[in-house]
Amino acid sequence: MDNLKMHTPDRAEDNFRKLAALFPNAVTETVNEAGELVRAIDADVLRQEISAAVVEGPQERYQFTWPDKKKSVVLANAPLAKTLRLDRSRSVGRDGTRGGIDSENIYIEGDNLDALKLLQETYLGKVKMIYIDPPYNTGNDFIYNDDFSMKADEYAAASGQFDEEGNRLVQNTESNGRFHTDWLNMLYPRLRIAKDLLTDDGVIFISIDDNEVANLIKICDEIFGKSNFITDIIWEKRYTRNNDAKLMSTVIDHILCYRKSEARLILREPRTEKQNSTYSNPDNDPRGVWTSVLFTSQRTKEERPNLSYIIKNPITGQMVEHPTNAWKYSQQEYQRLEKEGRLYWGKEGKNSYPRIKRFLSELDDGVVPINLWYYKDTATLDEGTKMVDSLLGKDIFDYPKPLQIVKRMLNIMGEKDLIVLDFFSGSATTAHATIQLNAEDGGHRKFIMVQLPEICGEKSEARKAGYETICDIGEERIRRAGDKIRGETGADIDYGFRVFRVDSSNMQDVYYTPAEYSQNQLDLLAANIKPGRTPEDLLFQVMLDLGVLLSSSIEETVIDGKKVFSVADGYLLACFDNHVTEETMTEIAKRRPFYAVFRDSSLAADSAAANLEQIFAWYSPETERRVL
Repeated sequence: MDNLKMHTPDRAEDNFRKLAALFPNAVTETVNEAGELVRAIDADVLRQEISAAVVEGPQERYQFTWPDKKKSVVLANAPLAKTLRLDRSRSVGRDGTRGGIDSENIYIEGDNLDALKLLQETYLGKVKMIYIDPPYNTGNDFIYNDDFSMKADEYAAASGQFDEEGNRLVQNTESNGRFHTDWLNMLYPRLRIAKDLLTDDGVIFISIDDNEVANLIKICDEIFGKSNFITDIIWEKRYTRNNDAKLMSTVIDHILCYRKSEARLILREPRTEKQNSTYSNPDNDPRGVWTSVLFTSQRTKEERPNLSYIIKNPITGQMVEHPTNAWKYSQQEYQRLEKEGRLYWGKEGKNSYPRIKRFLSELDDGVVPINLWYYKDTATLDEGTKMVDSLLGKDIFDYPKPLQIVKRMLNIMGEKDLIVLDFFSGSATTAHATIQLNAEDGGHRKFIMVQLPEICGEKSEARKAGYETICDIGEERIRRAGDKIRGETGADIDYGFRVFRVDSSNMQDVYYTPAEYSQNQLDLLAANIKPGRTPEDLLFQVMLDLGVLLSSSIEETVIDGKKVFSVADGYLLACFDNHVTEETMTEIAKRRPFYAVFRDSSLAADSAAANLEQIFAWYSPETERRVL
């Protein structure tokens, strides 16, 4: 049996192994800053192997960099010995029942860098859409401090810095010489990890204003690739000017849109009633309502001589050739269109040139999106605020994004069964929009929200209303929005969410670094699980380690007096009780799970471990056995 590693991947080590496998002769040894002998890659040998120019040192080259960028890369790659712990009391069941955990939606309280690392194996390539609304770095907002390891109240007391909501973050003003650097160092590692979570045809939308849009484009070009830039959506966030503005009133924000890769991707928006109203049926065509498009090309005869030919108006008998331009289609295509009755010459054939009938019934599910979003189509910031006010009370959360803007993004993706991730969740607009759209079209979209438990200021309206953190606000919004939507629609959809908290690992430090402990200490730490951690805590850390979705179904049963968890309809069976009996092992093996997991202490005796191996070899040899 293999031991579970119970920590996130060391991406730098993974990259080293890949290079070492490709170029073993480039592997060497060197001494690090601590004087320890470590493995390394010899750049000179690597240069020879790839037979291409390798730029290093002070040589000039095109690049986008800033102070501590290298540390930002290291931060993204570094492993993490933490876990996610379920909070049943804050969770909501699929039908809206408080305390239920049968929902497929996820809400995570904690630093989003930690959360992304914990999700990176389990949700690798599984998220179709990401939407984030990160801090805009205007000098009045705050950015994440990736050096903290204190609890929320300890950090807040130490920093002494709050905005109106009491955000547990570090102020980044223009007077700070690292104004842009701090913001880039915050966002860069998070986007690096987020990219890996996207499906090959996945898309990320990022809201930003003029202040950092140029820098955001540069880091996104580097992370996602310039060829994967889709567009910069201009969103009209308000329709009235601010006469107090110093030079010019800003009424737009940007929404940068990138795809994961060049895999085939189709983006469509649902057709509106206004768009459909342009279709009619003046000639009573049995194929239904239609509109017409040009048969004439924009290219000249000189540019497309093979598409320049004479055609006949079937109604007037006149022979027609455009004086300057070619047609859009070849003569063969023209003959097919004419035979199928798809050419329209106008009433009584009076048009100079034909047009092509395009039937509404034959169109796909939508129209190509545009990158200019007017407030009348996607609402304004004020309307977003009014929505939250109506659910939670006035002035609980400032400037939440309107529901319509996230619904429009979800509609553009063109799928009703997908995972959407928002790791700057805020007031949880993305979760609200997901539930609302599912109720409207019967979709099965699932969300993952991540939010730092920023403390609400003592004098804020949020604190007065009983909300201690931004997580409290977001979770309560989802609960109330779900209740409201269920009451209005009665739709049979998932209204709930499982709440998890980022926490320290369930495992004692000896589990990760046994070489650093003496034999006496190992005896003292024979129980490698931290005190106070429950079997349920262990289960979710195992699920993360084995790549089992956090939203998977979980059932509990008792076999010969031992509690056994069945995850994803028996895909994973786990028992963390002590002194597991042969009866329990046998019953688990008979169910033939893909994974079977036990505590090391459950198999303390050599005979127990040997019996387990024999039992599984007999009943289910293909089952992967793991211990922790």
